[in-house]
Amino acid sequence: MTNVLAGVDLGGTSVKIALAHREGSFLTEGSIPTESHRGPERTIERIGDHLQQLAEKHQVKIAGIGVGVPGLVDIHKGITRFLPNLESHWRNIPVADLLTTRMGCPVRILNDVRTATLAELKFGHGKGAQDISMVFMALGTGIGGGVVIDGQLRLGTLGAAGEIGHQTMLPDGPQCGCGNHGCLEVLASGPSISAEGVRLMRIGRAPTLYDLVEGDSDRVNTKTMAQAAEKDPSIHEAILRAAKYVGIAVANIVMVLHPELIVLGGGVAEMGALLVDNVRSEMERRIVGVIPLETIRVERSQLGDKAGVTGAVVLAGLAADSTSLGT
Repeated sequence: MTNVLAGVDLGGTSVKIALAHREGSFLTEGSIPTESHRGPERTIERIGDHLQQLAEKHQVKIAGIGVGVPGLVDIHKGITRFLPNLESHWRNIPVADLLTTRMGCPVRILNDVRTATLAELKFGHGKGAQDISMVFMALGTGIGGGVVIDGQLRLGTLGAAGEIGHQTMLPDGPQCGCGNHGCLEVLASGPSISAEGVRLMRIGRAPTLYDLVEGDSDRVNTKTMAQAAEKDPSIHEAILRAAKYVGIAVANIVMVLHPELIVLGGGVAEMGALLVDNVRSEMERRIVGVIPLETIRVERSQLGDKAGVTGAVVLAGLAADSTSLGT
């Protein structure tokens, strides 16, 4: 019976699940509803049931499971510490042990953005690079990141290294959900950009956006704003302002770590060149006197919304081989 790896990307509304071969090609992929209101143990049980069904259907044996989760985890104990977007917040849930008991194979868990970083390292812009140093930034509902130094994911003492979205950009700025003021996340995440779009639409400064969404503020998002930006100068300016903050954050990262590659992923990065080119320009403007520009690349993710589950497959391979995750 063929051995395969299982990747699980746990989200607030759905769980993406994939079975893949060692080299990374997917055997099958799909999703199930998270249904977090039924409790973490029941969600984990349903994930196990689905994995078992897939293994039986394709007549394969699961050799390892990787799980990316949206929040803080204890990577050494395989326990979720705090998942803010799930009911009950999954405090101190032994996810790895529960799935290992159910499936009879090793399980690793990791923050979902750090998991996506593994995907970018192995199958994205970092593919084939030896001893690369790179930083992945996920720009979406929140802003997170992952740090790779000399080809190894760096996790810090508790596995929390990479909380890029909570660096202070404006000391007296709006309050973030973390309690701090002026975090990058509260200035340049998808919801913050969209909120500015709604505000501009309501005061009559975004007529193209208004027509595009037929006046429905619930339809305002970074995608519709990008579509309206060419004809709505105020929307264009709002996007450039967010890109400026991200560019400053990238410049800060470069000054501290000097990675050769910065990868931008998540829904906000789907705005494409409008965001990425301006992030790159802002970064270059701020580092040019210190660091040679030709030593830094800023790229948009090649993996899109599959980065999370793909990274979970990479994590599953590490679990199956009992390989150290990082430091």
